[in-house]
Amino acid sequence: MIREELKHLPKHLWRYLRQVTGDDAYERYITHQKQAHAGEPVLTRPQFFKLRQDEKWSKVSRCC
Repeated sequence: MIREELKHLPKHLWRYLRQVTGDDAYERYITHQKQAHAGEPVLTRPQFFKLRQDEKWSKVSRCC
């Protein structure tokens, strides 16, 4: 039983690391679009990351 669980540990760790670092953001976006906005156009990977970068860096993030 424990051997079976240990066999899948690297896969779970990799999935966790991708979630924590945001590496799987595009895959999560695609999943969300299919579930919540079916039929709407889906951004390509470069469009998605360009939009995220623009959102992150286009506004002032300091207090003054």
